[in-house]
Amino acid sequence: MAVSKEEVVAFMAAEFPQSKCVVEVVGNCGATVSHHVGPDELRPGGTVSGPVLMAVADVALYVAILGEIGIVPLAVTTSLTINFLRKPPGHGRIIGVCKLMKVGRSLAVGEVALYSEGFSEAVAHVVGTYSIPPRREG
Repeated sequence: MAVSKEEVVAFMAAEFPQSKCVVEVVGNCGATVSHHVGPDELRPGGTVSGPVLMAVADVALYVAILGEIGIVPLAVTTSLTINFLRKPPGHGRIIGVCKLMKVGRSLAVGEVALYSEGFSEAVAHVVGTYSIPPRREG
């Protein structure tokens, strides 16, 4: 039961107004989100903090999954593994490009490549699993 980008954006705005992530693309078993990095999200040396990168990846996974299965608010992260590949500069946006690898009845697995805006090489690679709650008939 795929949903549109507009439906996902409206859901995220209502349920996660604190999120700084912008939904760019949803569909075809994937999603792209972006996050403008602020000065309070930098580590010493001017690089983007790890928690920001993990948050962008998690949102990209969630958005991709909602795009595939519909608005299921209680889908939750069960696993998130990140490999930091290179130092992301502390300006511009972090862009998360998610591709779902498997979407089953109870679990969904995807991978996210994180990029610093303007650079072609990924700054991190993430693999995550989400638990999908049982659908209620009725």
